[in-house]
Amino acid sequence: MKKFFEVNVNKYIEDKNFSVCRPASLNNPKDNAVMFIMEGHIEEAPVFEKVTECLVFWPENVEVPEDMNYVHAVVKCSEPHKEFARFFSNNNITYLPRPEQGKTLNGAFVANTAKIGSGLTIFPGAYVGGEVEIGNNVYIGSGVKILGEVHIGNNVVIRENTVIGADGLTTDRNEEGKALTLPQFGSVFIEDDVQIGANSVIARGAIDETRICRGSKIDNQAFISHNVRIDEDSFVVGETIMFGSSSVGKKCLISGNSTLMNMVHVGDNSVVGAGAVVTKSVPDGTVVKGNPAR
Repeated sequence: MKKFFEVNVNKYIEDKNFSVCRPASLNNPKDNAVMFIMEGHIEEAPVFEKVTECLVFWPENVEVPEDMNYVHAVVKCSEPHKEFARFFSNNNITYLPRPEQGKTLNGAFVANTAKIGSGLTIFPGAYVGGEVEIGNNVYIGSGVKILGEVHIGNNVVIRENTVIGADGLTTDRNEEGKALTLPQFGSVFIEDDVQIGANSVIARGAIDETRICRGSKIDNQAFISHNVRIDEDSFVVGETIMFGSSSVGKKCLISGNSTLMNMVHVGDNSVVGAGAVVTKSVPDGTVVKGNPAR
């Protein structure tokens, strides 16, 4: 597992002496990770039994199980997510891309450690970072930037000036109202036969992944935020915004200039009308339109 940083937890719990080196989520817990759990999700606490030596920010109104205190360093606090974000700022942890050594390929920069399949078509001005893995017969237009850990399947088309692997925005503030920036450590998976239009942005996952599944199409000038999932054979039309952790099922049509709010899911075979603002999840096989979408 990747090591992003190293912080000894004894600065948080004096009688503990081990280090954490990565973030992790409740959906994908890892050993030696910094994690948090909110009071509304406390029923998911058994996931901590699967891992060891984590720093866990825990809701102050909930009793900590005895076994957890033995295995992990548990910090009780009023706002666990905010304290999780504060962990990174307090320890001067960022995860910004760094300059890399590479080669020029048809006027594009390709980092030496990038993994490139056969049949790549790439145009001048593109940038492919060192953690990128590209399959066979991929088309990358001029000015495309692919940053961080990005996995691209076979027969994928990425049109001009699109950015894949950008940071998503976090909106936590400290007591003075200043930003508590949460670094984005996750990845992007783009499966086979996906098409992505020009001037679009696909953000990496905050901790886990953003995933565009096989055969889906994203139009020009769309924004796909962190932790989004778009399932097989769905279409997302231009100027759509999908906020963090929203998702779209199979064979959906998300019409132009739509907005999907955080955590909203659009079920399989559904249609979101042009300009709709989707504020709650949509069942399979449903057509919604308007603001808010109905």
